[in-house]
Amino acid sequence: MAVPLLIGAFVGAPVLARELETGTFRYAWTLGVSRQRWTLAKLVPIAVTVTVATGLLSLLFSWYYQPLFTDGNSIPLEPSLFGLRGVAYAAWTLAAFAIGALAGLLIRRVVPAIAATLAASVGLTFATGLYLRQHYITPLLGRNLASPPASAWLLGGWWTKGGATISQSRMNQLMDTLFQQAMNATLPKNAKNNDIKIYKGPAQSQALNYLTHHGYVQWISYQPGSRFWPFQWIEGGWLLALSVLLIAATVWLVRRRAA
Repeated sequence: MAVPLLIGAFVGAPVLARELETGTFRYAWTLGVSRQRWTLAKLVPIAVTVTVATGLLSLLFSWYYQPLFTDGNSIPLEPSLFGLRGVAYAAWTLAAFAIGALAGLLIRRVVPAIAATLAASVGLTFATGLYLRQHYITPLLGRNLASPPASAWLLGGWWTKGGATISQSRMNQLMDTLFQQAMNATLPKNAKNNDIKIYKGPAQSQALNYLTHHGYVQWISYQPGSRFWPFQWIEGGWLLALSVLLIAATVWLVRRRAA
C-alpha cells in the first residue's frame, strides 16, 4: 500500500525539483525547447510507466486474493484490500506522482518536496478511506438482521426505540445485563470453560430476541460487496481527474513562473 506514496515522493517530486534546484532547466530552454513541451516530456513518459506498472501489479494482487473472496473469507470493500486491486491502485499511483510533480515545482528543492508529497498523499489516502469512500453510493440499512451479508463492509450500527436513538453505552449495559441473566438461567451449576463457550451463543441470541420483542430496533449501515467495481470506477475516475488537473496546473505554472 505504500508503493504509490513512495513513487509519488521519490519519483514524482524530484522530476522537476531537481532540474529547478540545480538550474539545468535553463540549458534545455536555450536549445529552443518550449517550456510546455519540456514539462510534458519530463512528466508524461514517467507517469504512463508507473501507472501501467502498478496496474499490472494490481492484477497480481487480485489473482493472489481471489481464493479468499471466492470462499467468502474476505470483504472486497475492506479498506486494507480495496486500494490494492482493480483500477484504484494504478489511479492512486498516478495521483501521487502528480502531487509530487506539483510539489517539486512549487518548492523547487528535492528533499522538502519529497516530504510535502508524502504528507499530502498520506493525508489524501486517509481522508478517502475514513470519510469519502463510504459515501460513493448511499449505504444500505439493515433492520434487525441476524447477521449482515458476509461480504458486506460494515459502516456502523445503532439501536432505536420508539423512533429515538439509544446511546451505545446504555445499550452495552442493557446487553450485558440480559446476557448475564440468560447465562445464569441456562448454564449448569458446575459448568466448565467448554460449557460456557457452548451456551454463550444461545445466551446472546436470547438477549437480542428480548430486545427486539420489546420494541428495540437494531440498525446496521453497510456497503454490499457487489459494489466493488462501481466503487473502483468512481475512485479511479476522480483520481484520474485530479491527476490530470494537477499535471495541467504544473504545466501552466512552468510556463508562467519557472523562469
